[in-house]
Amino acid sequence: MEINITKRLVKKQQEEIILTFTEFEILLLLAQNAGIVFSKEQIYDGVWKEPYFGDYNIVMSHIRNIRAKIEDNPSKPVYIQTVWGVGYRFNQTLQIRETL
Repeated sequence: MEINITKRLVKKQQEEIILTFTEFEILLLLAQNAGIVFSKEQIYDGVWKEPYFGDYNIVMSHIRNIRAKIEDNPSKPVYIQTVWGVGYRFNQTLQIRETL
């Protein structure tokens, strides 16, 4: 997978993946911190740049949408992994190329 930060493009096997602004921000946050587990609260605070004191289902919804776009089998995710009871992390064993 390749993430071009300045062009805000994501490619997988040379095919462009269209992400919304928020989906891109979540993917970038997780990919730049591969292996680190983020809670839904931390993802919300980091992407929306504000504390949120409500329902974090919005984060789960965005994760689900990202997985539908980047995973070969979204029900068995390889890129964005769930750490049950804690949050999400990007698989640190995968090759991600960030470009500017």
